[in-house]
Amino acid sequence: MRVRTKLPAALAAIAAVLFLGGCQVNQKTGERTLTGAAVGAAGGAAVGLITGGFVAKTLTGAAAGAAGGFVYDQIKKNQ
Repeated sequence: MRVRTKLPAALAAIAAVLFLGGCQVNQKTGERTLTGAAVGAAGGAAVGLITGGFVAKTLTGAAAGAAGGFVYDQIKKNQ
């Protein structure tokens, strides 16, 4: 039964990766976003190890870091 509850989430994640994989992104924007995601994931993982909820906090940290990296890139482009 647990596999059935995780199947829609896995399919949504695969669809998101395929959808975003078709986008053309400036190399610098991609690098900053990916760096932010990596740093956020590391921070989220560290917090998750201490407080519990490792996977959820890692994914949340990665999403927040990616958003932060993208925003940082947009600010640098406008300077």
